[in-house]
Amino acid sequence: MNQPVRIFFFFLMTIGMSTNIIAQEFLCTVQVNSQQIQGTDKRVYESLNTSLNEFVNDRRWTNFSFKANERIECTMVITIKERPSVDLFKANINIVASRPVYGTTYNSTLLNYIDKDFDFEYVEFQSLDFQENQFDSNLTSVIAYYLYFILGLDFDSFSEHGGTIFYEKAQQVVTSAESSGFTGWSSFDDPRNRYWLVENYLDNAHSGIRNFLYRYHIKGMDVLAEKTPQGRTEIMESLKLLQKIANENPGLFILQLIMDAKRDEFVNIFKEGNPTEKTDVIEILKEIDPSNTSTYLKINQKS
Repeated sequence: MNQPVRIFFFFLMTIGMSTNIIAQEFLCTVQVNSQQIQGTDKRVYESLNTSLNEFVNDRRWTNFSFKANERIECTMVITIKERPSVDLFKANINIVASRPVYGTTYNSTLLNYIDKDFDFEYVEFQSLDFQENQFDSNLTSVIAYYLYFILGLDFDSFSEHGGTIFYEKAQQVVTSAESSGFTGWSSFDDPRNRYWLVENYLDNAHSGIRNFLYRYHIKGMDVLAEKTPQGRTEIMESLKLLQKIANENPGLFILQLIMDAKRDEFVNIFKEGNPTEKTDVIEILKEIDPSNTSTYLKINQKS
């Protein structure tokens, strides 16, 4: 969704008006990879692949209007690791989502994350159902959770804290799934799981992350093509928000996810900067993400 149109929708949301739905929100490719599983019926994976693509791309996930060319691009690769029983699967899911950069054909990555706690039950040709306020299956709950989370990131990148309603929907999925017995939903399972991911984004103590998403994309990336020096300056200022978060909360889960998604992009942007910008941004990035210092030093290398 282009910048002026998306901001118009935030205005409608603010005053409580409804919109006419033109198209579904996602243009998402779901791929089920069963190469690690040998000697089993592959038809169930084909059925699962088809059902998931329909579930994600045919269902309407918001009350907002998206034109066909404004749908959010994402991929979900589900790698089956084990099949303990006929209907039970143990898997990883790699979620990648991006948003367009105004005035260019470039898409900027918002999320690139592998969730390793994805166990689910599925029967061939099973209908996939999801209700916001109840737990029906771990399969659809995990997928819905990440779609709401992607919506939160996308809307945050177009309006300050614009994604709150979608993080709250993701949090509702967590609440409904916590007692399901499946891992990844409980605050006690792991400090870097689905519970903490959305909890961190809704925690005002980490609001600098969400401020970064808005400033970096709207004031930085979206003006970079037409006003390059101004865009790089705004991106530098947005990185200082992350620097502050890193100083206050070293090792914060959601901060690391931002760096994983944006690391190469930061390098490519500032390779074209002036010497002072390069020196300053390298120091900032090293402080935020010290384990990847060698990557940031590439900013000084000639293209």
